[in-house]
Amino acid sequence: MEGTMQTETKIRAESGIESGSRGPSCSLRHFACEQNLLSRPDGSASFLQGVAEKSRERLIRNTCEAVVLGALHPRTSITVVLQVVSDAGSLLACCLNAACMALVDAGVPMRALFCGVTCALDSGGTLLLDPTAKQEKEARAVLTFALDSVEQKLLMSTTKGLYSDAELQQCLAAAQAASQHVFRFYRESLQRRYSKS
Repeated sequence: MEGTMQTETKIRAESGIESGSRGPSCSLRHFACEQNLLSRPDGSASFLQGVAEKSRERLIRNTCEAVVLGALHPRTSITVVLQVVSDAGSLLACCLNAACMALVDAGVPMRALFCGVTCALDSGGTLLLDPTAKQEKEARAVLTFALDSVEQKLLMSTTKGLYSDAELQQCLAAAQAASQHVFRFYRESLQRRYSKS
């Protein structure tokens, strides 16, 4: 993305007021749109609504940058495009897992694989791994971790809600254990793909 000029287009309603502004009669979040981002397609656009999408993008980017061996390919831009088709819950973890598999599929050198795992704590303190969207809404806290495959080292975490230090450690330990299942799935998926050719 370096050297690329990015513009922000604000969509305006017929009255001339920004659609993304919050006023007494409008409850929409901020809009941003970039067009003609890709060179080969006939048309392309990036559309943002609200801060959450940009925050999620930053978390994914920082996680990828922590493992990609960029020094091996100076002056190279790596673009990962993630398209959300549906959100059944644990969206950030799913995006992290998709980004890792896309980088592997593209043959991008990495010091380790990574995965995302989301935990939720309900009102009674029960820990739920890979919560659904409904469980996330009802949860007292939702925690998402990105872990590497070599040392199970924490690469990124983001949290929402209230939890104690003990609950944080409990969620991290559960995420580290669950990450082994994700990494096993990665291996099996790659073995299936490359055994066909």
